[in-house]
Amino acid sequence: TSILTATVAACRLAAKSCTGRRRNIQQVVTNRVFLQHRTCVAQIHHRNAFSTQASIDKKDTEQIIYDDGLDQLTDLSLATQNRIRSMKARHDEVLRLLHEGGDPTSLGKEMSALREMSAYCEKVAEIHAERTSLEDLLEETEASGDEDSQDMIDEIKDELEELKAQLQPLSRKMHKSLIPVLNPDDVEELTSSDAVIDIRAGTGGDEACLFAAEIMAGYEAIAKSGGDGGKSWDIEVLSCSTTDLGGVKEASLAVSSRGGGGSYGYESFDVSLDDKPEEEEDIAQKLLQQLGPYGFFQYESGVHRVQRVPVNDNKLQTSAVAVGVLPAIPESQVSNALPPTELKIDVMRASGAGGQHVNTTESAVRITHIPTGIMAYMQEERSQHKNRSKAMRLVAARVHSLRKQQALQERSNARSSLMGGGDRSERVRTYNFPQDRITDHRCKVSVQGVQSWLSDGSLVGKFAPHLYKMERDDRTAALEE
Repeated sequence: TSILTATVAACRLAAKSCTGRRRNIQQVVTNRVFLQHRTCVAQIHHRNAFSTQASIDKKDTEQIIYDDGLDQLTDLSLATQNRIRSMKARHDEVLRLLHEGGDPTSLGKEMSALREMSAYCEKVAEIHAERTSLEDLLEETEASGDEDSQDMIDEIKDELEELKAQLQPLSRKMHKSLIPVLNPDDVEELTSSDAVIDIRAGTGGDEACLFAAEIMAGYEAIAKSGGDGGKSWDIEVLSCSTTDLGGVKEASLAVSSRGGGGSYGYESFDVSLDDKPEEEEDIAQKLLQQLGPYGFFQYESGVHRVQRVPVNDNKLQTSAVAVGVLPAIPESQVSNALPPTELKIDVMRASGAGGQHVNTTESAVRITHIPTGIMAYMQEERSQHKNRSKAMRLVAARVHSLRKQQALQERSNARSSLMGGGDRSERVRTYNFPQDRITDHRCKVSVQGVQSWLSDGSLVGKFAPHLYKMERDDRTAALEE
């Protein structure tokens, strides 16, 4: 580097004594030596940027000065930058442990998770080193006072602008890698798990039951369209209690992707390949395509309130329907999730209309999970075996959901109160028929045309992207804390 620095100075002096064509040739030689000098300095900075990542200022022992270039990513907060630095440091430590013969299974998985961020950090460090080299050269060139060096100054400034322009897309990629759209802890469940949807009429009597039937029909239409993913999902009615007016008191649905999950599999999609930010609608569509049944329906959990005038009345009435969305447990795993010692199984005769088997054969099944008190009653099928299978799936889903919520609370990692945790008592959406408006109270988004949104199978897909964005913002805020 010292030799190249001296050579650049010598070339500049030689250029002053040249005229005409010789001067142009000398200028070309000077530029080539300058580029070699810049590359050499950049490589040295790049090598040392993270090995000597932090140095303590002797004048202020509490201030840490970083030389990795992350401070130039002004749209990333200090907390985010420090989190990225810790990920880079951990990547280097894992790499060292692997070279020293560490366990490739556990370390390899962690290495894979950190590799993308490490690559971004190295790119930022490389740009930072080039900018530092160019800024030093610019300062020297401007201080020389040479009139003939103006072209060199303009060239250096242009390159500095080009390097600065590369930082913005890198900043977006690093933020996406640090805080992806889907929570890494839940991504497998959100993209692969089937869903169990519980629907229960609340306050409002017959009107609540009628609206519960409309909600159920809407979910069935959405499932048949594959959740906007272009692929039809299977839907099975596990249980359904109806009224004489055609309403639904209580129902449980199982939505299955036939083992597929999302339509295209999960991948990152915050930043396009050409480094240009994608339109919000494109990101929302890609998100919906990659969600499985549970991920697609999960934010439907809560109380859905309807305001309309019943057909047999002339006054505006407010009714409510409670919805709970649970991740389904695969049938092959139900026995492991529910040990026989924790279950109480009762068989009895089915009740109601239904033919000769009603009140004559013990086909109805009630399964109670003793530790939690969770119960499921099934009499839809004529076969006791089929009713037992359905009840087991329903109990397994409910117990799994309860355990998941308890685990989140114990780790103090529960979702924001704005997002909700699937609590049936939380009001999430209002369907106002007189104003022909649907409002989601969590994301504060409203749409017009109640009946069309309920019937065309696009209701959930309208609000889900906004709610996932809120959940991601919630994780970002937690990182800032």
